[in-house]
Amino acid sequence: MRLKQILEHIESIAPSSLQENYDNSGLITGNRDMEISGAVLCLDSVEEVIDEAISLGHNLVIAHHPIVFSGLKRFNGSNYIQRVIIKAIKHDIAIYACHTNLDNVISGVNKEICDRLGLENLEILSPKPGQLTKLTVFVPDTAKEKVRSAIFEAGAGNIGDYSECSFGVAGEGTFKAGDGSGPFVGEIGERHSESEHRLEVIVENWRISRVIGAMTKAHPYEEVAYDLYPVQKSHQGVGAGMIGNLTQPIKTLDFLKQVKAAFKCDVIKHTAVLKDEVERIAVCGGSGSFLLNDAIRAKADVFITADYKYHQFFDADGSLVIADIGHFESEQFTIDLFGQILREKFPNFALHFTEINTNPVNYLVG
Repeated sequence: MRLKQILEHIESIAPSSLQENYDNSGLITGNRDMEISGAVLCLDSVEEVIDEAISLGHNLVIAHHPIVFSGLKRFNGSNYIQRVIIKAIKHDIAIYACHTNLDNVISGVNKEICDRLGLENLEILSPKPGQLTKLTVFVPDTAKEKVRSAIFEAGAGNIGDYSECSFGVAGEGTFKAGDGSGPFVGEIGERHSESEHRLEVIVENWRISRVIGAMTKAHPYEEVAYDLYPVQKSHQGVGAGMIGNLTQPIKTLDFLKQVKAAFKCDVIKHTAVLKDEVERIAVCGGSGSFLLNDAIRAKADVFITADYKYHQFFDADGSLVIADIGHFESEQFTIDLFGQILREKFPNFALHFTEINTNPVNYLVG
Protein backbone atom coordinates (compact mmCIF):
# COMPACT_ATOMS: atom_id res chain seq x y z
CA MET A 1 0.00 0.00 0.00
CA ARG A 2 1.23 3.49 -0.81
CA LEU A 3 1.42 6.12 1.90
CA LYS A 4 -0.81 8.52 -0.03
CA GLN A 5 -3.71 6.06 0.21
CA ILE A 6 -3.46 6.07 4.01
CA LEU A 7 -3.07 9.84 4.29
CA GLU A 8 -5.92 10.56 1.89
CA HIS A 9 -8.24 8.51 4.10
CA ILE A 10 -7.11 10.18 7.33
CA GLU A 11 -7.36 13.63 5.74
CA SER A 12 -10.86 12.89 4.44
CA ILE A 13 -11.87 12.69 8.11
CA ALA A 14 -9.51 15.33 9.55
CA PRO A 15 -8.57 17.71 6.69
CA SER A 16 -5.13 19.29 7.11
CA SER A 17 -6.68 22.72 6.43
CA LEU A 18 -8.45 22.52 9.80
CA GLN A 19 -5.22 22.62 11.80
CA GLU A 20 -4.44 25.77 13.77
CA ASN A 21 -1.93 28.30 12.43
CA TYR A 22 0.73 27.35 14.99
CA ASP A 23 0.47 23.65 14.21
CA ASN A 24 2.64 21.45 11.97
CA SER A 25 0.34 18.54 11.17
CA GLY A 26 1.08 16.55 8.06
CA LEU A 27 3.90 14.45 6.61
CA ILE A 28 7.14 15.29 8.42
CA THR A 29 9.46 12.67 6.92
CA GLY A 30 8.99 10.33 3.96
CA ASN A 31 7.08 10.86 0.74
CA ARG A 32 3.50 10.13 -0.20
CA ASP A 33 4.43 7.62 -2.92
CA MET A 34 6.47 5.28 -0.72
CA GLU A 35 5.27 1.71 -0.10
CA ILE A 36 4.18 1.12 3.51
CA SER A 37 4.72 -2.18 5.29
CA GLY A 38 2.94 -1.28 8.54
CA ALA A 39 2.28 1.58 10.95
CA VAL A 40 3.03 2.32 14.58
CA LEU A 41 0.36 4.48 16.23
CA CYS A 42 1.38 6.82 19.03
CA LEU A 43 0.79 10.12 20.77
CA ASP A 44 4.41 11.29 20.47
CA SER A 45 6.94 10.15 17.88
CA VAL A 46 9.87 10.06 20.28
CA GLU A 47 13.09 8.16 19.60
CA GLU A 48 11.92 5.02 21.42
CA VAL A 49 8.87 4.84 19.15
CA ILE A 50 11.10 5.07 16.05
CA ASP A 51 13.18 2.21 17.49
CA GLU A 52 9.94 0.26 18.03
CA ALA A 53 8.99 0.76 14.37
CA ILE A 54 12.45 -0.39 13.23
CA SER A 55 12.24 -3.54 15.34
CA LEU A 56 8.81 -4.38 13.90
CA GLY A 57 9.81 -3.68 10.31
CA HIS A 58 7.14 -0.96 10.04
CA ASN A 59 8.06 2.13 8.05
CA LEU A 60 5.29 4.52 9.12
CA VAL A 61 4.72 6.26 12.44
CA ILE A 62 1.39 8.06 12.89
CA ALA A 63 1.45 10.45 15.83
CA HIS A 64 -0.94 12.96 17.31
CA HIS A 65 1.73 15.51 18.22
CA PRO A 66 4.16 16.75 15.54
CA ILE A 67 7.77 16.06 16.53
CA VAL A 68 8.73 19.27 14.67
CA PHE A 69 6.80 22.45 15.41
CA SER A 70 9.23 25.00 14.00
CA GLY A 71 12.15 25.11 11.58
CA LEU A 72 15.33 23.13 12.27
CA LYS A 73 18.63 24.80 11.39
CA ARG A 74 20.96 21.94 12.29
CA PHE A 75 20.87 18.15 12.08
CA ASN A 76 23.70 17.10 14.37
CA GLY A 77 21.73 15.07 16.91
CA SER A 78 22.14 17.59 19.70
CA ASN A 79 18.51 17.23 20.89
CA TYR A 80 15.74 14.65 20.83
CA ILE A 81 13.97 16.26 17.86
CA GLN A 82 17.05 16.11 15.64
CA ARG A 83 17.80 12.54 16.72
CA VAL A 84 14.28 11.42 15.79
CA ILE A 85 14.43 13.06 12.35
CA ILE A 86 17.92 11.71 11.61
CA LYS A 87 16.97 8.17 12.63
CA ALA A 88 13.68 8.23 10.69
CA ILE A 89 15.38 9.41 7.50
CA LYS A 90 18.26 6.97 7.92
CA HIS A 91 15.84 4.04 8.22
CA ASP A 92 13.40 5.35 5.59
CA ILE A 93 10.55 5.76 8.08
CA ALA A 94 7.72 8.17 7.37
CA ILE A 95 6.44 10.26 10.28
CA TYR A 96 2.95 11.70 9.96
CA ALA A 97 1.23 13.93 12.53
CA CYS A 98 -2.51 14.54 12.81
CA HIS A 99 -2.91 17.08 15.59
CA THR A 100 -5.28 20.05 15.86
CA ASN A 101 -7.08 19.06 12.67
CA LEU A 102 -8.13 15.88 14.51
CA ASP A 103 -9.00 18.00 17.56
CA ASN A 104 -11.23 20.24 15.45
CA VAL A 105 -13.55 17.66 13.86
CA ILE A 106 -16.73 16.43 15.51
CA SER A 107 -15.62 12.78 15.24
CA GLY A 108 -12.12 13.46 16.58
CA VAL A 109 -10.21 13.58 19.86
CA ASN A 110 -12.89 15.27 21.94
CA LYS A 111 -15.57 12.83 20.75
CA GLU A 112 -13.32 10.03 21.96
CA ILE A 113 -13.11 11.69 25.40
CA CYS A 114 -16.89 12.17 25.54
CA ASP A 115 -17.50 8.55 24.61
CA ARG A 116 -15.21 7.41 27.43
CA LEU A 117 -17.30 9.52 29.82
CA GLY A 118 -20.64 8.28 28.46
CA LEU A 119 -21.82 11.75 27.42
CA GLU A 120 -24.89 12.27 25.22
CA ASN A 121 -26.30 15.10 23.07
CA LEU A 122 -22.83 16.16 22.00
CA GLU A 123 -22.05 19.57 20.48
CA ILE A 124 -18.88 21.40 19.49
CA LEU A 125 -18.03 23.78 22.33
CA SER A 126 -16.59 26.55 20.14
CA PRO A 127 -17.66 26.15 16.48
CA LYS A 128 -15.13 27.41 13.96
CA PRO A 129 -16.16 30.27 11.62
CA GLY A 130 -14.99 30.75 8.04
CA GLN A 131 -15.20 27.09 7.02
CA LEU A 132 -18.15 27.29 4.62
CA THR A 133 -18.63 28.67 1.11
CA LYS A 134 -21.75 29.05 -1.02
CA LEU A 135 -21.33 27.82 -4.58
CA THR A 136 -23.67 29.26 -7.21
CA VAL A 137 -23.64 27.80 -10.72
CA PHE A 138 -25.76 28.52 -13.79
CA VAL A 139 -26.74 25.43 -15.77
CA PRO A 140 -29.16 24.77 -18.64
CA ASP A 141 -32.45 23.24 -17.50
CA THR A 142 -31.78 20.04 -19.43
CA ALA A 143 -28.62 19.34 -17.39
CA LYS A 144 -29.54 20.63 -13.94
CA GLU A 145 -30.15 17.21 -12.35
CA LYS A 146 -26.93 15.76 -13.75
CA VAL A 147 -24.89 18.71 -12.43
CA ARG A 148 -26.70 18.76 -9.07
CA SER A 149 -26.08 15.04 -8.54
CA ALA A 150 -22.37 15.43 -9.40
CA ILE A 151 -22.06 18.25 -6.88
CA PHE A 152 -23.72 16.19 -4.15
CA GLU A 153 -21.58 13.12 -4.90
CA ALA A 154 -18.46 15.30 -4.53
CA GLY A 155 -19.50 16.21 -0.97
CA ALA A 156 -21.40 19.50 -1.26
CA GLY A 157 -24.86 20.28 0.10
CA ASN A 158 -24.42 19.21 3.75
CA ILE A 159 -26.11 21.33 6.43
CA GLY A 160 -26.07 19.85 9.94
CA ASP A 161 -27.74 16.44 9.87
CA TYR A 162 -29.11 17.05 6.35
CA SER A 163 -27.43 16.17 3.06
CA GLU A 164 -28.13 16.99 -0.61
CA CYS A 165 -29.37 20.47 0.32
CA SER A 166 -29.67 22.96 -2.54
CA PHE A 167 -31.71 25.89 -3.79
CA GLY A 168 -32.65 26.52 -7.40
CA VAL A 169 -34.47 29.16 -9.37
CA ALA A 170 -35.30 29.33 -13.08
CA GLY A 171 -34.06 32.18 -15.26
CA GLU A 172 -32.71 33.16 -18.66
CA GLY A 173 -29.05 33.27 -19.64
CA THR A 174 -27.53 34.93 -22.70
CA PHE A 175 -24.18 34.63 -24.45
CA LYS A 176 -22.50 35.10 -27.80
CA ALA A 177 -19.99 32.42 -28.81
CA GLY A 178 -16.73 33.76 -30.20
CA ASP A 179 -14.50 32.45 -32.97
CA GLY A 180 -12.73 29.27 -31.93
CA SER A 181 -15.37 28.32 -29.37
CA GLY A 182 -17.48 25.14 -29.43
CA PRO A 183 -20.83 26.12 -27.90
CA PHE A 184 -23.14 23.44 -26.52
CA VAL A 185 -26.12 25.45 -27.83
CA GLY A 186 -26.36 28.50 -30.08
CA GLU A 187 -24.38 29.66 -33.09
CA ILE A 188 -20.94 31.32 -33.23
CA GLY A 189 -21.26 35.09 -33.57
CA GLU A 190 -24.93 35.26 -32.60
CA ARG A 191 -26.40 36.14 -29.23
CA HIS A 192 -28.21 33.14 -27.78
CA SER A 193 -30.84 32.98 -25.02
CA GLU A 194 -31.15 29.79 -22.97
CA SER A 195 -33.50 28.67 -20.17
CA GLU A 196 -31.12 28.14 -17.27
CA HIS A 197 -31.24 27.21 -13.61
CA ARG A 198 -29.39 29.05 -10.85
CA LEU A 199 -28.24 26.32 -8.46
CA GLU A 200 -26.87 27.12 -4.97
CA VAL A 201 -25.22 24.77 -2.47
CA ILE A 202 -23.11 25.05 0.68
CA VAL A 203 -19.61 23.57 0.44
CA GLU A 204 -17.08 22.95 3.19
CA ASN A 205 -13.93 24.82 2.19
CA TRP A 206 -11.70 21.75 2.06
CA ARG A 207 -14.04 20.16 -0.51
CA ILE A 208 -14.23 23.14 -2.90
CA SER A 209 -11.61 21.95 -5.40
CA ARG A 210 -13.14 18.49 -5.62
CA VAL A 211 -16.70 19.85 -5.97
CA ILE A 212 -15.75 22.33 -8.70
CA GLY A 213 -13.94 19.58 -10.58
CA ALA A 214 -16.99 17.31 -10.47
CA MET A 215 -19.30 20.19 -11.38
CA THR A 216 -17.34 21.28 -14.44
CA LYS A 217 -16.98 17.68 -15.64
CA ALA A 218 -20.76 17.16 -15.47
CA HIS A 219 -21.63 20.58 -16.91
CA PRO A 220 -22.33 20.68 -20.66
CA TYR A 221 -21.03 24.22 -21.22
CA GLU A 222 -17.52 24.87 -22.51
CA GLU A 223 -17.20 27.81 -20.08
CA VAL A 224 -18.98 27.23 -16.78
CA ALA A 225 -20.31 30.33 -15.02
CA TYR A 226 -20.14 29.99 -11.24
CA ASP A 227 -19.55 32.14 -8.14
CA LEU A 228 -18.13 31.44 -4.69
CA TYR A 229 -19.32 33.41 -1.65
CA PRO A 230 -17.86 33.14 1.86
CA VAL A 231 -20.40 32.14 4.52
CA GLN A 232 -20.03 33.78 7.94
CA LYS A 233 -22.05 31.17 9.84
CA SER A 234 -19.89 28.90 11.97
CA HIS A 235 -19.60 25.24 11.02
CA GLN A 236 -21.35 23.29 13.77
CA GLY A 237 -19.31 20.18 13.02
CA VAL A 238 -15.90 21.85 13.20
CA GLY A 239 -14.28 23.59 16.15
CA ALA A 240 -12.62 23.29 19.54
CA GLY A 241 -13.81 21.31 22.52
CA MET A 242 -17.08 19.48 23.04
CA ILE A 243 -19.94 19.51 25.50
CA GLY A 244 -22.59 16.97 26.42
CA ASN A 245 -24.70 15.56 29.22
CA LEU A 246 -24.37 12.56 31.48
CA THR A 247 -27.27 10.12 31.25
CA GLN A 248 -28.25 11.24 34.76
CA PRO A 249 -26.85 13.58 37.43
CA ILE A 250 -24.08 12.19 39.61
CA LYS A 251 -22.41 13.40 42.78
CA THR A 252 -19.52 15.68 41.88
CA LEU A 253 -16.78 13.81 43.71
CA ASP A 254 -18.07 10.47 42.43
CA PHE A 255 -17.88 11.81 38.89
CA LEU A 256 -14.31 13.03 39.36
CA LYS A 257 -13.37 9.60 40.71
CA GLN A 258 -14.89 8.01 37.60
CA VAL A 259 -12.86 10.37 35.40
CA LYS A 260 -9.71 9.50 37.32
CA ALA A 261 -10.31 5.79 36.74
CA ALA A 262 -11.38 6.10 33.11
CA PHE A 263 -8.30 8.12 32.14
CA LYS A 264 -5.86 6.26 34.41
CA CYS A 265 -4.87 9.47 36.19
CA ASP A 266 -2.49 9.40 39.12
CA VAL A 267 -3.97 12.72 40.18
CA ILE A 268 -6.62 15.25 39.10
CA LYS A 269 -6.17 18.92 39.89
CA HIS A 270 -9.52 20.65 40.28
CA THR A 271 -11.18 23.77 41.64
CA ALA A 272 -13.64 23.76 44.54
CA VAL A 273 -16.74 21.58 44.36
CA LEU A 274 -19.66 23.96 43.84
CA LYS A 275 -22.72 21.74 44.07
CA ASP A 276 -23.62 18.24 45.13
CA GLU A 277 -24.33 16.85 41.66
CA VAL A 278 -23.15 17.50 38.10
CA GLU A 279 -24.64 16.60 34.72
CA ARG A 280 -23.38 18.91 31.95
CA ILE A 281 -19.73 18.29 31.04
CA ALA A 282 -17.37 20.22 28.74
CA VAL A 283 -14.10 18.69 27.52
CA CYS A 284 -11.02 19.66 25.56
CA GLY A 285 -8.14 17.27 24.95
CA GLY A 286 -4.75 18.81 25.66
CA SER A 287 -4.34 22.48 26.59
CA GLY A 288 -7.87 23.87 26.79
CA SER A 289 -7.81 26.90 29.08
CA PHE A 290 -8.71 29.13 26.12
CA LEU A 291 -12.18 27.52 26.12
CA LEU A 292 -13.13 28.32 29.71
CA ASN A 293 -15.52 31.14 28.82
CA ASP A 294 -17.15 28.95 26.18
CA ALA A 295 -17.68 26.24 28.79
CA ILE A 296 -19.21 28.76 31.19
CA ARG A 297 -21.53 30.16 28.49
CA ALA A 298 -22.62 26.61 27.66
CA LYS A 299 -23.55 26.16 31.35
CA ALA A 300 -21.13 23.30 31.97
CA ASP A 301 -20.91 21.97 35.51
CA VAL A 302 -17.39 20.60 34.94
CA PHE A 303 -14.71 21.48 32.38
CA ILE A 304 -12.22 18.65 31.79
CA THR A 305 -8.94 19.57 30.11
CA ALA A 306 -5.21 19.91 30.88
CA ASP A 307 -2.22 22.24 31.34
CA TYR A 308 -3.88 24.74 33.66
CA LYS A 309 -1.55 27.19 35.39
CA TYR A 310 -2.01 28.19 39.04
CA HIS A 311 -3.55 31.61 38.42
CA GLN A 312 -5.82 30.29 35.68
CA PHE A 313 -7.68 28.13 38.17
CA PHE A 314 -9.03 31.33 39.75
CA ASP A 315 -10.75 32.13 36.44
CA ALA A 316 -13.42 29.52 37.19
CA ASP A 317 -14.73 32.19 39.62
CA GLY A 318 -17.40 29.94 41.09
CA SER A 319 -19.01 29.22 37.71
CA LEU A 320 -17.95 25.59 37.25
CA VAL A 321 -15.37 23.02 38.30
CA ILE A 322 -12.13 22.98 36.31
CA ALA A 323 -10.63 19.48 36.26
CA ASP A 324 -7.07 19.24 34.95
CA ILE A 325 -6.44 15.56 34.25
CA GLY A 326 -3.08 15.93 32.45
CA HIS A 327 -2.17 16.45 28.80
CA PHE A 328 -1.14 12.87 28.04
CA GLU A 329 -4.04 11.46 30.04
CA SER A 330 -6.62 13.52 28.14
CA GLU A 331 -5.30 12.49 24.71
CA GLN A 332 -4.00 8.96 25.26
CA PHE A 333 -7.00 7.33 23.56
CA THR A 334 -6.23 9.17 20.32
CA ILE A 335 -4.11 6.11 19.55
CA ASP A 336 -7.28 4.00 19.61
CA LEU A 337 -9.00 6.59 17.42
CA PHE A 338 -6.25 6.25 14.80
CA GLY A 339 -6.79 2.51 14.90
CA GLN A 340 -10.55 2.85 14.35
CA ILE A 341 -10.05 5.25 11.43
CA LEU A 342 -7.54 2.99 9.66
CA ARG A 343 -9.22 -0.37 10.32
CA GLU A 344 -12.50 0.95 8.92
CA LYS A 345 -10.84 1.52 5.53
CA PHE A 346 -7.94 -0.94 5.59
CA PRO A 347 -8.97 -3.96 7.70
CA ASN A 348 -5.93 -6.03 6.70
CA PHE A 349 -3.30 -3.31 7.13
CA ALA A 350 -0.63 -4.03 9.77
CA LEU A 351 -1.12 -1.72 12.76
CA HIS A 352 0.80 -1.64 16.02
CA PHE A 353 -0.37 0.37 19.02
CA THR A 354 2.81 1.60 20.63
CA GLU A 355 3.85 -0.05 23.86
CA ILE A 356 6.01 2.94 24.77
CA ASN A 357 4.64 5.27 27.45
CA THR A 358 5.56 8.65 25.95
CA ASN A 359 4.20 10.73 28.85
CA PRO A 360 7.10 12.99 29.94
CA VAL A 361 5.35 13.84 33.24
CA ASN A 362 5.79 11.59 36.26
CA TYR A 363 3.94 11.72 39.58
CA LEU A 364 5.30 10.73 42.99
CA VAL A 365 2.28 9.15 44.65
CA GLY A 366 2.10 8.06 48.26
